[in-house]
Amino acid sequence: QVQLVESGGGLVQPGGSLRLSCAASRIIFSIYAMGWYRQAPGKQRELVATISRGRLNYADSVKGRFTISRDNAKNTVYLQMSSLKPEDTAVYYCTATVGSGQPDYWGQGTQVTVSS
Repeated sequence: QVQLVESGGGLVQPGGSLRLSCAASRIIFSIYAMGWYRQAPGKQRELVATISRGRLNYADSVKGRFTISRDNAKNTVYLQMSSLKPEDTAVYYCTATVGSGQPDYWGQGTQVTVSS
C-alpha cells in the first residue's frame, strides 16, 4: 500500500515560515509528479504547487512565497512556505501523480494555521 506521510504543519504568526515534508513509501518515487494541495474550511481543495522532472508549477496566490522541492534519494517532497498570510490557513495534502490526470495518491493532510 502506497503511503504519503506529511509533517511540519503547525501554528505560525503572519509573516512567518514553515517547511512541510512528505515522505513516500512503496512507490517508485522518481517517476511520480509530486504536489501539494490545500483545503481551507468552507472552500474547495486547490492546487498549491507541483514538481515533475524539474518542472515547477505554483498557484498564483503562493508564487514568490512558497518553494517546492524534492529529494528522490529520500523519497521526500518539501514545501517551504514563507511570508505566510492568514489566508494560507488550510489542511495541506501531499500528492503523487503518474501521467497527466488527477493525483493517484493522497496523504492524510497536515494542518497549517497562520494567526497572531
